[in-house]
Amino acid sequence: MTRVPSQVAYAGAGRARDRSGGGLGASSTLRTPNPVTESVMTRRGWFLVVLNLLVPGSAQVLAGSRRLGRFALGATLILWALVVLAVVLAVTARGVLFTLVTNPIVLWVAQGLLIAYAVLWVILTLDTLRLVRFVRVRGAARPAIALFSVVALVLLTAGAGYGAVLAGVTRSTISSVFSAAPPEPPINGRYNVMLLGGDAGPDRDGLRPDSVSVVSVDDSTGSVAMFGLPRDLTNIPFSADSPMLATYPNGYGYDDTCNVDVCQLNSIYTEVTLKSPELYPNAVAEGSDPGIEAMRDAVEGALGIQIQYYVLIDMQGFEQLINALGGITIDVKERLPIGGDVDEDGNPITDAWLEPGVQHMDGNHALWYARSRHGTSDYDRMVRQREVQEAMLNQLDPANVLVHFESVAKAGADVVKTDIPQGTLGHFVDLALKAKGQAVNDIEFVPDLIDPSDPDYDFIHQKVAEAIAPPAATTGG
Repeated sequence: MTRVPSQVAYAGAGRARDRSGGGLGASSTLRTPNPVTESVMTRRGWFLVVLNLLVPGSAQVLAGSRRLGRFALGATLILWALVVLAVVLAVTARGVLFTLVTNPIVLWVAQGLLIAYAVLWVILTLDTLRLVRFVRVRGAARPAIALFSVVALVLLTAGAGYGAVLAGVTRSTISSVFSAAPPEPPINGRYNVMLLGGDAGPDRDGLRPDSVSVVSVDDSTGSVAMFGLPRDLTNIPFSADSPMLATYPNGYGYDDTCNVDVCQLNSIYTEVTLKSPELYPNAVAEGSDPGIEAMRDAVEGALGIQIQYYVLIDMQGFEQLINALGGITIDVKERLPIGGDVDEDGNPITDAWLEPGVQHMDGNHALWYARSRHGTSDYDRMVRQREVQEAMLNQLDPANVLVHFESVAKAGADVVKTDIPQGTLGHFVDLALKAKGQAVNDIEFVPDLIDPSDPDYDFIHQKVAEAIAPPAATTGG
């Protein structure tokens, strides 16, 4: 048999191309192109790399290792199915979706799958480039096909890699902030969460909650009522099962009686933490501490409701969290000094001030806005602290959090302490979405509504009961 020189074969292929107008022959496939011309191989190359992008694994099934291609197609279909399932759950069962995406085990699995798929995509792209057979592709098209493949590879694997990083950061943050305890059921159809804004400073012995409030959320509708208590509240009654009741049967601070220098609401945390932590021996094991549990008993007694969970936000850590969010915007109503030192006449010693007007503040300035005492009352500070909280919520939009996710998560883990269980997070996120757009029934128990030095707790209980009472049933006509 006489071997046909390769030059003659290519010449014949060229003539076949000329006769067919550059198209594939009748017996040509991606696996066995015919005729093997530059025009045919260039179109084949583009087709393979686009297939690899759109349906990873399909290029191998059609032109390479069918075994690798079938495996990759199976992985791709699984990924698509998970995405479709997430979309369906987002529309029909958000609570289930949020429960899944805040579950550490699910996040472990998601992180592993994303990393594995990114590695698979690298293998598939490199194999697809091999299948292109660049030596037979038109010269001008070679760098374009290669560049397209590399850019697609970088973008898609970077996306999968970043998703894996987010899953890992989320899992770590959830595990470090939230407890593994079983969820508590709603009480009378509501979840009541105590919010403490702690302010530990170098001039203080321990932390004192300068901001004390309760968020009460209806479990079915997501409607929210908020109750603020001043830190200088006195004669505070404790809940019926509190170990503090034996020491203070008439209320904390009654007849100016307590075990620290100032007998008011926020002193309870300090007193129990420093003087009598043994009253709450199980607090630490349950994700809390004795001071927080004493505050919970006091707030329950003051408001006349049970509190399932607490959230303690350390104002000292606010600075890094606000910086992680890119700062917050505040409308400053009056000139406030930056710094806490005063002279012998009580005037602030500082050259730096927060001037009136709308300002975008970094963490340090926002912290001083919330803390500043000069020329204002504790009730003014309560209002400013609430403004800072609301400004932070405005910055917590999904796009901003996603851009700064790692720094926000790290700062949040340093700032927030809570006993909210991990298993409740999905449901709480769903409730937050229900609450969005609804008016908040916000009651601040401050003058002139009450006298903190001589509060009427029956009146406070009545106002709380009215605020959380279910809406009256309406009858059809």
